[in-house]
Amino acid sequence: MKEKNLIDLVNYRKEKAIETIKEIKLLLDEGLLSLAMNRIYYAGFYIVNSLALLDGFSTSKHRLLIGYFNKNYIHTNKFDKELGRILNLAYQKRNSVDYQDFATISKDEVLAYFEQMKLFVQKVSEMIDSKLIHVT
Repeated sequence: MKEKNLIDLVNYRKEKAIETIKEIKLLLDEGLLSLAMNRIYYAGFYIVNSLALLDGFSTSKHRLLIGYFNKNYIHTNKFDKELGRILNLAYQKRNSVDYQDFATISKDEVLAYFEQMKLFVQKVSEMIDSKLIHVT
């Protein structure tokens, strides 16, 4: 992929994560908790996808992307383990509310995940920005 196209795609996916954070606020205001949880996870998915692109890694498989992030950024201490847990827990909770019959989630629980994911997106976004400086 050409350098300009790579940078454009990285920025597009990063912006998609940030836009998704804004969507979550609207969903919470409407009381759509399961959908908000879904979007919380996807904000993390989009931002990690953006970061992975900079490393030459691309997949649409959620488990592969999470595994990639854990292996290359959590286990190498580029990010704190607690930060890494955010994506893993959001993935598990999203699977629960999306695929398990009668799964419920409280507003307080969703708000806690939301606050954690905002931090996650911010920290990963900062890493992307620092890597982009070296690409351009």
